Amino acid sequence: MEPIWLAAGGAALAVGLALAFAIARRSQSSASKRAHDAAQERAPPVEIGETYEFGITEFSDHHSGDRVAVGKVKGFVLFAEDVPSSVSAGDVIRAKVLSFNRGNTSADARFVERA
Repeated sequence: MEPIWLAAGGAALAVGLALAFAIARRSQSSASKRAHDAAQERAPPVEIGETYEFGITEFSDHHSGDRVAVGKVKGFVLFAEDVPSSVSAGDVIRAKVLSFNRGNTSADARFVERA
């Protein structure tokens, strides 16, 4: 009899964990959507043609197909191109804003120098 109860308890635990995971994932997705919507409603904290200093959080493949540095200025995402290979995530750089992306939720920039 004990193996049946153990199996039933294990199955219930598995279902509970799967449900908790699904709820947590949905909550993260909702939070990301709310942040995206809020970003679209505010004016960008950067201006085209201006240079800003920020830390690189990661490198990514941009829609242009190039490897770009990703960072934020006042919570606003910048994608910096032409970053030398000697620059790493965690480094601080200066980049000039070139254009805003659709919805003005991020901007493309060009590497100027390491800060």
